[in-house]
Amino acid sequence: MKTTTCTLALLSCLLSDSTAWAHAHLRAEDPAADGTVRTAPTALSLTFSEGLEIKLSGATLKGLDGNAVSTGTPSLSPSDDKLMTVPITGQLGAGIYTVEWHALSKDGHNTHGTYQFTVGH
Repeated sequence: MKTTTCTLALLSCLLSDSTAWAHAHLRAEDPAADGTVRTAPTALSLTFSEGLEIKLSGATLKGLDGNAVSTGTPSLSPSDDKLMTVPITGQLGAGIYTVEWHALSKDGHNTHGTYQFTVGH
């Protein structure tokens, strides 16, 4: 009985304070992962599951050759601290591009990842 009570109390604490365990996971991206766009994008839009600390979050863009494409300063949407926009200041030709992103959620957890998209001919 004592073990069951302790287990239930622990589960209750864990479930009631789920924000303490939150991480900013990538939920949506534009251009879409593994997608093809006809026109070269002028920005990357990344939507996360949690609000971000923008000064410690960002993304880089690389061409198939591994060279970085110039990007501007990341920013958050004024109405949604989960939506990060990264302007693309370099020229994109047809080809495959890799986005490498990193995010620091408001609760201090780091996440990172990569995805690719293609600019068509």
